[in-house]
Amino acid sequence: MNFILGISLILLFGVLSGKIAEKIKTPAITAYLVLGIFIGPYAARFVPMSVLNASGIISNFALSIIAFSIGQNFSFSIFKQIGKQVIWISVLAAFGAWVFVVVGMRMIGLPLYVALIFGAISTATAPAALIMVIRQYKAKGKFTDILMGVVAIDDAWGLIVFSVCLAFARKIHFNQAASMAQVIIGSLLQIGLSLVMGGIIGWMFCTFAYHIRNKRDLLIYTIGTIFLTAGLALHFHLSVLLSCMILSAVIVNIHKESFRFFDVLQTIDWPIYLIFFVLAGANLEIEMLKHIGLIGVVYLIARVVGKCIGTYFGAVFSHAGHEVKTYMGIAQMPQAGVALGMALISKSVFPELGSMIFTAVAATTIIYEIIGPFFVKLSLYKTGQIQNQ
Repeated sequence: MNFILGISLILLFGVLSGKIAEKIKTPAITAYLVLGIFIGPYAARFVPMSVLNASGIISNFALSIIAFSIGQNFSFSIFKQIGKQVIWISVLAAFGAWVFVVVGMRMIGLPLYVALIFGAISTATAPAALIMVIRQYKAKGKFTDILMGVVAIDDAWGLIVFSVCLAFARKIHFNQAASMAQVIIGSLLQIGLSLVMGGIIGWMFCTFAYHIRNKRDLLIYTIGTIFLTAGLALHFHLSVLLSCMILSAVIVNIHKESFRFFDVLQTIDWPIYLIFFVLAGANLEIEMLKHIGLIGVVYLIARVVGKCIGTYFGAVFSHAGHEVKTYMGIAQMPQAGVALGMALISKSVFPELGSMIFTAVAATTIIYEIIGPFFVKLSLYKTGQIQNQ
């Protein structure tokens, strides 16, 4: 089977699986992952190796667009609106998940650099799953507003933490003789250069954007700039995620009509996401599942416990109500796209243990996407945001 035929089957089967997901009230992302597993090389073998070998390129395409979309939440106006409760809860929930997962992975004997990667991946939440449940049940109220604010910037903290941890993990793993000072300086330099490059390209983007009028040119200009940023980041061994996120953060804060770039991007991004999630499922090495049982269990439990404890303290420090302290943590259980993207990057950076990291994250993601929406719904019901179950 050739490359084009393989992509066509992914898109068409993806549409079918999405429709089935609607019927059984399951998130589309879960359907795409399951489809990928089924048609991948470890099951029905519908996906040709030429497509599977291109997973890295397709992942970078998808992740650069995801990071760009997340960056718009770093608008100064949004930060003024969401308030201190959202900031405290989102930061401490991410930190709590990171701490508990890192400690848990070290306790079962994983190397420090692998534990750091697992911890960083655990910080991300799946905004799509939460938003789908909120829209489906027409949830309204203060709890829902805070939850939406947390979800809006949660993945941004996740990208920052992952960029930092990946830089540290690279230095620890590939420069075993390096001192801790060298590791810290090298990591901070990589992060700083990613921020600077993304910021400069964002400023240049806004400077020339005023000459772009029609939607066709706007779409080409936006995609071209995103891929330019991602390509330069890869070329100079910087963070694709961080560079693209800062790119859009600069745009949204200095361009008066920045919404035009994000709106036009939404007209073409979903097919890319579909291919990305299906290939993520296809990359799941089924025979490795028997080797990651303990790792998967520790990751599943430690992440949820860390999110709940971090959220609780965030609610305490920001003087949030009892309902937020009790139920906001479990509402952040779903995890999908950004986490899978981080896992795919880890797989490409660390060939030795990368497959184990990805398989563990992909397997737990499917579990989170199946049970997560139920806990979102439960939290909304318990806090009176929806009237019936």
